[in-house]
Amino acid sequence: MVYDVIIVGSGAAGLAAGLYARRYQMKTLVFTGEFGGETATAGKIENYPGVLSIDGYDLMKTMKEQVEAIGGEVKEGWVKEIRQGGALFSVITDTDTVQARTLILAVGAKRRHLGLANEKELTGKGVHYCTTCDGPLYQGKTIAMVGGGDSSVKGVNFLGEYAQKIFFIVRGKEVLAEPINLNQMKKLGDKVEILLETEVKEIVGEQKFEKVILSKPYQGSTELALDGLFVEIGFDPDQTFTQQLGLETDSHGFLKVDNLMKTNIPGVFGGGDATNFFGRFKQDITAAALGSVAATSAYEYYKTLHIPKG
Repeated sequence: MVYDVIIVGSGAAGLAAGLYARRYQMKTLVFTGEFGGETATAGKIENYPGVLSIDGYDLMKTMKEQVEAIGGEVKEGWVKEIRQGGALFSVITDTDTVQARTLILAVGAKRRHLGLANEKELTGKGVHYCTTCDGPLYQGKTIAMVGGGDSSVKGVNFLGEYAQKIFFIVRGKEVLAEPINLNQMKKLGDKVEILLETEVKEIVGEQKFEKVILSKPYQGSTELALDGLFVEIGFDPDQTFTQQLGLETDSHGFLKVDNLMKTNIPGVFGGGDATNFFGRFKQDITAAALGSVAATSAYEYYKTLHIPKG
């Protein structure tokens, strides 16, 4: 089967693109990858217009239902490869190959790791990257958050509902986050201790995580024993498909797009956190907006192909 558009990614950008593509009556398929992207594990969301408060997963589930309600297909699975052949794009998964006349890449970005020895081996054994997934495991425990931006502050606020003590390890001279989130963190009082201009130099543990080695002493020692370690230090773009298709990226690896979400390859459009459009400002509302623009541009391009109806 040949689709009018295939959308890779099911976060806010991918699902918004799916919604708009179907409203343009395009034959639409969304491949989920990790359903809902980062939003699905973001926990409580209180800054999406029109919604007072909603869990991130529930927001993505509602958007998926909107796409399906008007005839869009949302299919679980991971896209492994994309090939361009003539006027069509072949999208290859573990189980199938489908084709499309246009393509929207809304693949988001991957959580950045510290890049330290033992980090990979101890992931899930005391080292974590998702506060909403794993925070409840640390009821009454002593943990640390590595970060310094808004995502890490929101993570600290969530962890504050469970942990007894949180060390907030910040490489910079100050914490940079939305004032409303900073104020909420301040309400946690002595439960949160901020270690500024401090880095994690080593992660220690054999069968499970035990402690970190800091770049400068805390209370006379660079060793800090912890029950768990959470890391929220930003994201790196997924460059799998940009490399396969020869798409242009910026110096950080994010997809280069114009104000209509067009890439350097006709018929291929970007959306959401995979692009460089809003720089470092990446929110659900901006991702959804970019996804809708991408779908509109895909439709305008599709019309130039003069595909017979029926």
